[in-house]
Amino acid sequence: MKLVVGLGNPGREYLGTRHNVGYELLDALARRLGWIGAAGEFERLARSKFDGLVLDGQVGLPGGDQKLLLLKPTTYMNLSGQSVQAAMAFYQLTPPDLLVAVDDLALPLGRLRLRAGGSHGGHKGLRDIERALGTSQYPRLRVGIGAAPGAQPWSDYVLSPMGRQERLQFEPAVARGVDAVMAWLNEGVEAAMNRYNATLEETKNEE
Repeated sequence: MKLVVGLGNPGREYLGTRHNVGYELLDALARRLGWIGAAGEFERLARSKFDGLVLDGQVGLPGGDQKLLLLKPTTYMNLSGQSVQAAMAFYQLTPPDLLVAVDDLALPLGRLRLRAGGSHGGHKGLRDIERALGTSQYPRLRVGIGAAPGAQPWSDYVLSPMGRQERLQFEPAVARGVDAVMAWLNEGVEAAMNRYNATLEETKNEE
């Protein structure tokens, strides 16, 4: 089994905010797999388990079927680790079986950065997962939301929604993020890193 976790904050007031990019990517992945249709169906169809919302099933891949669990922790960002640790303990998963999708202030809007492990970089969700698992060596997919403009506090910035132009620029990154997750499932983290850590422009140039 593989576990893909999308980090965010529960509640309607957080829908569409920058800090909920992980939730959005999980929605897009579930739609790609045919597990949900319209927006909001993840929450309606998911089971409440592991202090979160889960969907699970078999994924048909070229290398064979893969059991997959999708998890949205509902603990709020700062306590994400307790949800992730509970799911991993129940299924006896190891850190390489886990992929966490998060927002990243340090990356330009729409840039992807997949890593097999490393620092939490100040992200409170990743920091709590590291605390709960006792290791930083688990795969994570960072999705750039860009830095807060001017003197705006980063806490206000991440908890506010994107503007229309930002959203138009951001949507292709969500689709590429789903592609990266699928590549991780089928080919492993190194192959997925090599392909999807390039910018969208670099990818187009290669094509």
